[in-house]
Amino acid sequence: MKNASARNLWGDYLDKHTEYAFADEPRVTHFCDNEKDANECLGLVLKGKKRATSHSLLGLQYRKERLPKIGDFTIITDWEGKAKCIVRTVAVRLKPFFSIRSSYAKIEGEGDGSLDYWKKTHWDYYTRELEPHGRVPRESMIVVCEIFEKVFER
Repeated sequence: MKNASARNLWGDYLDKHTEYAFADEPRVTHFCDNEKDANECLGLVLKGKKRATSHSLLGLQYRKERLPKIGDFTIITDWEGKAKCIVRTVAVRLKPFFSIRSSYAKIEGEGDGSLDYWKKTHWDYYTRELEPHGRVPRESMIVVCEIFEKVFER
Protein backbone atom coordinates (compact mmCIF):
# COMPACT_ATOMS: atom_id res chain seq x y z
CA MET A 1 0.00 0.00 0.00
CA LYS A 2 1.69 3.19 -1.21
CA ASN A 3 -0.45 5.66 0.76
CA ALA A 4 1.15 6.00 4.22
CA SER A 5 -1.99 7.33 5.93
CA ALA A 6 -4.03 4.44 4.48
CA ARG A 7 -1.39 1.94 5.59
CA ASN A 8 -1.47 3.41 9.12
CA LEU A 9 -5.28 3.38 9.26
CA TRP A 10 -5.36 -0.24 8.05
CA GLY A 11 -2.76 -1.17 10.66
CA ASP A 12 -4.82 0.47 13.40
CA TYR A 13 -7.87 -1.48 12.24
CA LEU A 14 -5.96 -4.78 12.18
CA ASP A 15 -4.66 -4.13 15.71
CA LYS A 16 -8.27 -4.35 16.88
CA HIS A 17 -9.43 -6.95 14.33
CA THR A 18 -6.73 -9.58 13.99
CA GLU A 19 -9.25 -11.91 12.35
CA TYR A 20 -8.67 -9.91 9.14
CA ALA A 21 -4.86 -10.11 9.25
CA PHE A 22 -4.85 -12.24 6.09
CA ALA A 23 -7.59 -10.35 4.25
CA ASP A 24 -6.82 -8.96 0.81
CA GLU A 25 -5.20 -5.55 0.91
CA PRO A 26 -7.95 -2.92 0.80
CA ARG A 27 -8.49 -0.64 -2.13
CA VAL A 28 -7.60 2.99 -1.35
CA THR A 29 -9.74 5.62 -3.05
CA HIS A 30 -11.74 8.82 -2.78
CA PHE A 31 -15.22 9.42 -4.13
CA CYS A 32 -16.04 11.44 -7.25
CA ASP A 33 -13.88 13.31 -9.74
CA ASN A 34 -13.53 16.65 -7.97
CA GLU A 35 -12.46 17.91 -4.56
CA LYS A 36 -15.78 19.42 -3.42
CA ASP A 37 -17.85 16.30 -4.14
CA ALA A 38 -15.16 13.90 -2.91
CA ASN A 39 -14.89 15.58 0.47
CA GLU A 40 -18.67 16.04 0.74
CA CYS A 41 -19.30 12.33 0.08
CA LEU A 42 -16.61 11.38 2.59
CA GLY A 43 -18.36 13.56 5.17
CA LEU A 44 -21.64 11.76 4.47
CA VAL A 45 -19.95 8.39 5.06
CA LEU A 46 -18.43 9.63 8.31
CA LYS A 47 -21.89 10.79 9.46
CA GLY A 48 -23.39 7.41 8.53
CA LYS A 49 -25.67 8.90 5.88
CA LYS A 50 -23.92 7.53 2.77
CA ARG A 51 -23.91 3.72 2.70
CA ALA A 52 -23.58 3.01 -1.02
CA THR A 53 -21.72 4.03 -4.14
CA SER A 54 -22.48 3.49 -7.81
CA HIS A 55 -19.85 2.57 -10.38
CA SER A 56 -20.51 2.38 -14.09
CA LEU A 57 -19.53 -1.06 -15.34
CA LEU A 58 -17.97 0.55 -18.41
CA GLY A 59 -15.89 2.88 -16.24
CA LEU A 60 -14.55 -0.04 -14.21
CA GLN A 61 -13.72 -1.89 -17.41
CA TYR A 62 -11.92 1.08 -18.98
CA ARG A 63 -9.88 1.59 -15.79
CA LYS A 64 -9.22 -2.17 -15.61
CA GLU A 65 -10.66 -2.32 -12.08
CA ARG A 66 -12.31 -5.45 -10.81
CA LEU A 67 -15.90 -5.61 -9.66
CA PRO A 68 -16.36 -5.07 -5.94
CA LYS A 69 -17.39 -8.17 -4.01
CA ILE A 70 -19.00 -8.83 -0.66
CA GLY A 71 -16.39 -8.67 2.08
CA ASP A 72 -14.06 -6.22 0.29
CA PHE A 73 -12.49 -3.53 2.44
CA THR A 74 -11.99 -0.03 1.04
CA ILE A 75 -10.09 2.80 2.66
CA ILE A 76 -11.79 6.09 1.87
CA THR A 77 -9.60 9.16 1.66
CA ASP A 78 -10.28 12.83 1.26
CA TRP A 79 -9.37 14.47 -2.05
CA GLU A 80 -5.80 15.02 -0.85
CA GLY A 81 -5.35 11.30 -0.12
CA LYS A 82 -5.56 11.38 3.67
CA ALA A 83 -7.21 8.17 4.88
CA LYS A 84 -10.32 8.84 6.95
CA CYS A 85 -12.29 5.60 7.29
CA ILE A 86 -12.63 2.00 6.24
CA VAL A 87 -15.79 0.54 4.73
CA ARG A 88 -16.66 -3.06 3.98
CA THR A 89 -18.85 -4.14 1.06
CA VAL A 90 -22.02 -5.94 2.18
CA ALA A 91 -23.89 -6.18 -1.16
CA VAL A 92 -23.23 -5.74 -4.86
CA ARG A 93 -25.91 -5.63 -7.53
CA LEU A 94 -25.62 -4.94 -11.25
CA LYS A 95 -28.61 -3.00 -12.58
CA PRO A 96 -29.47 -1.00 -15.67
CA PHE A 97 -29.48 2.74 -14.98
CA PHE A 98 -33.21 2.97 -15.72
CA SER A 99 -34.02 0.42 -13.00
CA ILE A 100 -32.45 2.29 -10.05
CA ARG A 101 -35.12 2.90 -7.40
CA SER A 102 -35.63 5.69 -4.90
CA SER A 103 -34.85 3.31 -2.03
CA TYR A 104 -31.33 2.87 -3.40
CA ALA A 105 -30.87 6.62 -3.99
CA LYS A 106 -31.73 7.17 -0.33
CA ILE A 107 -29.09 4.65 0.81
CA GLU A 108 -26.51 6.45 -1.32
CA GLY A 109 -27.35 9.49 0.80
CA GLU A 110 -26.30 12.32 -1.49
CA GLY A 111 -28.09 15.62 -2.04
CA ASP A 112 -31.72 15.49 -1.00
CA GLY A 113 -31.74 11.68 -1.23
CA SER A 114 -34.22 11.68 -4.09
CA LEU A 115 -34.10 9.50 -7.18
CA ASP A 116 -34.19 12.63 -9.37
CA TYR A 117 -31.08 13.98 -7.65
CA TRP A 118 -29.33 10.60 -7.93
CA LYS A 119 -30.13 10.28 -11.65
CA LYS A 120 -28.98 13.79 -12.54
CA THR A 121 -25.70 13.75 -10.60
CA HIS A 122 -24.77 10.24 -11.68
CA TRP A 123 -25.69 10.88 -15.31
CA ASP A 124 -23.43 13.96 -15.25
CA TYR A 125 -20.61 11.97 -13.61
CA TYR A 126 -20.90 9.04 -16.03
CA THR A 127 -20.87 11.51 -18.94
CA ARG A 128 -17.55 12.95 -17.72
CA GLU A 129 -16.18 9.49 -16.94
CA LEU A 130 -16.97 7.95 -20.33
CA GLU A 131 -16.26 10.94 -22.59
CA PRO A 132 -12.47 10.30 -22.86
CA HIS A 133 -13.32 6.83 -24.19
CA GLY A 134 -15.70 8.13 -26.84
CA ARG A 135 -18.71 6.72 -25.00
CA VAL A 136 -21.86 8.26 -23.52
CA PRO A 137 -24.13 6.99 -20.77
CA ARG A 138 -27.37 5.27 -21.76
CA GLU A 139 -30.49 4.39 -19.82
CA SER A 140 -29.61 0.72 -20.40
CA MET A 141 -26.01 1.01 -19.15
CA ILE A 142 -25.09 -1.25 -16.24
CA VAL A 143 -24.54 0.38 -12.86
CA VAL A 144 -22.63 -1.52 -10.18
CA CYS A 145 -24.52 -0.74 -6.98
CA GLU A 146 -22.18 -1.30 -4.04
CA ILE A 147 -23.63 -1.15 -0.52
CA PHE A 148 -21.17 -0.88 2.35
CA GLU A 149 -20.92 -0.41 6.08
CA LYS A 150 -18.41 1.84 7.80
CA VAL A 151 -16.29 -0.39 10.01
CA PHE A 152 -13.56 1.99 11.25
CA GLU A 153 -12.62 5.64 11.45
CA ARG A 154 -10.16 7.72 13.40
